[in-house]
Amino acid sequence: MARYHSYDPAEGHGLPHDPIKAIIAPRPIGWVSSLDKNGHPNLAPYSFFNIFCSAPPILIFGSEGRKDSINNIEATGEFVYNLATRRQAEAMNISSGSFAPGVDEFNEAGLEKLASETVGSPRVGGAPASFECKLLEVKALVDLDGNRLERELVIGQVVRVHIDADYLTDGLFDIEKAGTIARCGYRGDYVEVTSVFEMLRPVVGR
Repeated sequence: MARYHSYDPAEGHGLPHDPIKAIIAPRPIGWVSSLDKNGHPNLAPYSFFNIFCSAPPILIFGSEGRKDSINNIEATGEFVYNLATRRQAEAMNISSGSFAPGVDEFNEAGLEKLASETVGSPRVGGAPASFECKLLEVKALVDLDGNRLERELVIGQVVRVHIDADYLTDGLFDIEKAGTIARCGYRGDYVEVTSVFEMLRPVVGR
């Protein structure tokens, strides 16, 4: 057997399951709450998610297919990111269901809504941290041949941060205490942060 299993994604991976999402893992979960144009709440997790700028903080998440969150965010220009943790993992998973438009995933998952301060979209009660965001852009993805994919990126700027003080240790957000979870590669695979290590960037002389 060859040392490397190499393939062109366009021709298939030849493995039992696509390995790409297992290799690019763990991935933070963008647990996104929004309101539709009639004020109905929506809540859904996205594993193609991360922060891409710190000043100002800018978040991006990707949606595979046109989903209610995208329609809502385009209509209202706002959303909330809520930190997903082990304590609320099952509720987060319930909110990933393919519910009909207008169905309140907060209610389906038994979650409390907290009022936001600068946007209309509610926050998830019990989440150790939430970011209120304003929409910067919804960007359609295209492939190398210029074909539009049924994939879109949502880019938002954080305008208000909420941190539960119970998860601040000496003024630092305690990711272990929060029990932050992330998405891994296959079917229902997740990971919980249970330990961290520090490795400072080297100081290189000029």
